[in-house]
Amino acid sequence: MPVDDHEMDRNDLQHRKFTLLMQDQLFLAPVGDSPQKILDLGTGSGIWAIDVADQYPSAQVIGVDTAPVQPGILPPNLFFEVDDIEHDWLWERSSFDFIHGRELIMAIRDWPRLIRQAFHHLKPGGYLQLAGSYPDFQSDDGTLPLDSAYVEMGKIYFDMSERIGASGREVLMWKSYLQQAGFDDVHERLYKIPTNPWPKDERLKRVGIVELSHFRENIANVFARGYEQILGGDPAYFQVLLARARQEVLDRCMHSWVPFYVVYGRRPDIIAKAD
Repeated sequence: MPVDDHEMDRNDLQHRKFTLLMQDQLFLAPVGDSPQKILDLGTGSGIWAIDVADQYPSAQVIGVDTAPVQPGILPPNLFFEVDDIEHDWLWERSSFDFIHGRELIMAIRDWPRLIRQAFHHLKPGGYLQLAGSYPDFQSDDGTLPLDSAYVEMGKIYFDMSERIGASGREVLMWKSYLQQAGFDDVHERLYKIPTNPWPKDERLKRVGIVELSHFRENIANVFARGYEQILGGDPAYFQVLLARARQEVLDRCMHSWVPFYVVYGRRPDIIAKAD
């Protein structure tokens, strides 16, 4: 995905949506009141790292990404680094209290390796949290037609991710990967992102407003580029499909939602050694 001002604005909009969805919580992992060192993987615009640095002014917060696109005015305890987190990590092992990664799907090709690296770079008792959308669009009351253009858009997403070797379905494996890497106290929570303002709950209604804008104005264009450039699809066909999907998501009688998973786990205080 191109890294430009539009993409950074999209990143910030996503952050507001997720924070609202999680009732103003930046994360779920019980890291305590005074974590000393925090790492944000794939930090993007850096907005999550900025908020965390403000929340924990005594902590050192590091945001890492492949492009230096973060703002220049930052909290004094926040530092950004340019690196590829799929390569060997150069930070000191057993040095972080909390490692966080959000919306890294389509960016990571080897999740077990990434999770193992996080395990070894956490202090004993430290937490890893991963969070991400899983656009297998759902409805609880059957109001989302399975033959809708919107559902087909989700299938295209998964096809694109498989084609580039970064499967979008790996979200469903995170819990298992953490357990296999040696984490304990592993938890998985599913949030439901409404695709428009259909919920009666005012907070979820606001989430739906943001998600609707995100789909119609941002993510649809990303899908368009990927459909043509990654899948080699017919642009004319996609534009017709996209027009239908954009219209469908305006219908508040369609009570659809996007799964959003949060998985976190703790590095044990004592790591069992094999005999």
